[in-house]
Amino acid sequence: MTAQPVDRLKERSTGELIRELSEQVRTLARQEIELAKAEMTEKGKHAGVGAGLLAGAAVAGLLTLGAMTAVLILALAEAIPAWGAALVVTALWAMVAAVLALLGRERLGEVGQPMPEKTAESVKEDVQWLKGRTRSEAT
Repeated sequence: MTAQPVDRLKERSTGELIRELSEQVRTLARQEIELAKAEMTEKGKHAGVGAGLLAGAAVAGLLTLGAMTAVLILALAEAIPAWGAALVVTALWAMVAAVLALLGRERLGEVGQPMPEKTAESVKEDVQWLKGRTRSEAT
């Protein structure tokens, strides 16, 4: 049974075999490109969530600092000196911004390397397959 496909290959011209191999390589390359696109799209979505959290941390930090700082400083200034109240409020907002930044960084870290890892592995397998195929056709 294994001799039959080999016999069929021997009956075909070298030109036919090269054309077929060329078409298979083109098809394989197109499929690998599509796989890379899909993988990078998925990674981009995850990176977008992390970047959005970091942007949210920055916006929340600025808006909150601007609006609430004055209110909190004035309220605390009733109990402690105004400079102490300002220091306490500044430390509070710094902690909020730090927590949001850490959460955003964690999300970005989940994305991993910005390389289509599955596609790279698949291309390596295809190269090995192609090497084996060209060797068997040469004999």
